[in-house]
Amino acid sequence: MNLDYIVREPESITAKTPILFMLHGYGSNEQDLFSFRESLPADWIIVSFRAPKTTEFEGFSWYDINFNNPDQFVNTDQAKESLNSVLESIMKVVNHYGLTESKTHLCGFSQGGILCYSLALQYPELFNLVACLSCYPEEKLLTDIVKDKKKLENLRFFISHGTDDAIIPLEWGRKAADLLYDLSCYFTFREYMSGHGVNQKNYMDLMEFFAK
Repeated sequence: MNLDYIVREPESITAKTPILFMLHGYGSNEQDLFSFRESLPADWIIVSFRAPKTTEFEGFSWYDINFNNPDQFVNTDQAKESLNSVLESIMKVVNHYGLTESKTHLCGFSQGGILCYSLALQYPELFNLVACLSCYPEEKLLTDIVKDKKKLENLRFFISHGTDDAIIPLEWGRKAADLLYDLSCYFTFREYMSGHGVNQKNYMDLMEFFAK
């Protein structure tokens, strides 16, 4: 399935032009994280995908969520289908721009961040900087991750979570630190006095991470 997306292109594009792919959260759309583009490096290509499933109030999602049943909180089949769609779409966009020597980055919020963990850890050779915001590593989507430290060494994670997040508990978010530590991945884990969102300090730290 080809995903819809919006893109910001730099003035010139070469085989080495960095590209950042964005995955929004449940019930949102491709415009959400795309608003970050003003603060991101001007020489990057910025691509923001729209999730394939529709939700109430004209939003979109990567998979259905059952809030009443923790065991069914994630529709695993739908999530894996979305992961495949994202991966295919990433490869098509990268090929379209002829980015044979570039670095490919990820930024995901909430449900989109959950997919970013899975993408980066299953296909570490494809990615470099990975920002996972207000989310957690979902075990059901991490069954095929790479554990070879050599293959994971180029990944850099930025993880942020609100201390008062009522949607995805902070305890869930903290699981990422244990997982990435065990895998010997490079990561920064930060907590902010906020709910399920990105406050000003979080935003500034995120932009500093991408500016490196």
